[in-house]
Amino acid sequence: MSADNKYRQVETYLRQALQDGLFQCHDKLPSIRKLSEELQLSKNTVIRAYQELEAQGVIYAVPKSGYRVKEKASRHSPIAKPTEVNLLSVSKALLSYPKEKQQLATGSAHPNIDSPAIKSLYAEIGRHSRLQSQMPSHYQIPPGNDVLIKQLLKISQDLGVPCQTSDIAVTHGAQQGISLALRALTQPGDIVAVESPCYFGNLLLMESLGLQVIEVQGSVTTGIDARSLKDTLQKWPVKAILVTPNFNNPTGSRMSLEGRQALLDVSGDIPIIEDDVFGELFYDSPLPSLKALDTKDRVIYVNSLSKTLDSRLRIGWILSGKYQAQIEKYLICDNMGSLNLMQSAVGEFLTTGKYRSHTRKMTRTYQVNGKRFLSYLTKSLNTHSVLQSRYHLTHPQGSFLCWLTLPNHVDTFDLYQRCLKHRISIYPGMLFGTHNQFKHCIRLNFANFEDNSDWHSGIDKLTKLIAEHLATYDH
Repeated sequence: MSADNKYRQVETYLRQALQDGLFQCHDKLPSIRKLSEELQLSKNTVIRAYQELEAQGVIYAVPKSGYRVKEKASRHSPIAKPTEVNLLSVSKALLSYPKEKQQLATGSAHPNIDSPAIKSLYAEIGRHSRLQSQMPSHYQIPPGNDVLIKQLLKISQDLGVPCQTSDIAVTHGAQQGISLALRALTQPGDIVAVESPCYFGNLLLMESLGLQVIEVQGSVTTGIDARSLKDTLQKWPVKAILVTPNFNNPTGSRMSLEGRQALLDVSGDIPIIEDDVFGELFYDSPLPSLKALDTKDRVIYVNSLSKTLDSRLRIGWILSGKYQAQIEKYLICDNMGSLNLMQSAVGEFLTTGKYRSHTRKMTRTYQVNGKRFLSYLTKSLNTHSVLQSRYHLTHPQGSFLCWLTLPNHVDTFDLYQRCLKHRISIYPGMLFGTHNQFKHCIRLNFANFEDNSDWHSGIDKLTKLIAEHLATYDH
């Protein structure tokens, strides 16, 4: 049995015990040693299962006492009711570009752009910018530049997404694609179900559209929980579901094939928006997209080049299925004239074949970076006794983001402000939920990690600040 299956065995055992009522709210759970002996598994396996359940909000750790059951942990229940989003003011401050160079730049979700392919891309953009003055002025009307659309078709098909050129419309990044989908599917006041935690950019979109959000419980490893989604749909009139099956932002979670099928099964005929911006950055082997598994033509697929090339390009695309007419109407009204220069230049760059070799190279880079970054971060966290066995760190199987969960009473927005004074960039968890339920979590980006003294000292400074911050709350 693999290490993953072993710790899941412990997790299943504990969940069943909670379901059966063997432990009540705030009851102390068996010690690591006792459970290890009872299940005949290693202590490390039990520790990992406890940390996973703590990260999911099922249990909590008590210093020098072990783990206890969190309130309402014995049953799968989504957050009680839909909520209006109010994140704009905080997000604007966090998204501002820092005025000075960061010692540890792990906050934003930008990819690594230190690559010959990126230099070649911008050389192509420069060439096309010079050509613009020699061409008649005209609007690049939707669905977009023909060359670019043909290349996006190839990328989509390589990802196993069924489509043809007539299905694709170019958008101003994935964000506009999701916005268009939400506008086509909902009206102000409607309820949208999202995985929890959820990318704050998507929450901001729903805030701007006057939508209500209901967050559905999930795992930081495997994403949204189909049973919790089923409970939610039975209780509330949800108009659309927004999910990121491949490497959720912020946790890096990835839905299993079984989980994807279960999501489609329990959601009936409700439209699904699939955000797949990290889908190409898998370390092992790809899984079918929801769009590929969909038999009812109700999945709207959204992707972009922001995470595989450069966030500044703002080139995305959408496969709208049966909602295509409505979405293209909105797109034409929004973008009577799209970015001629960027679309033509990126389209030409994609014809060179450099994109595929670049994404393969960067995926290997992220895999190596992730392994080394997480290893050093874990080592550094463990040098502080106040942190030992009191945190959970995700180990994603793709992309370049990870999620650090600290004890529940920690306020990482306060920690974020302290880090800024030391030129350390992190993203506090409060951004990724509507109830401040992730205030004790941090999103980190290891895309640009380098295994050198500068990064090591930055990580050591971060863990020291975390330890000092936690110590103030413990007292």
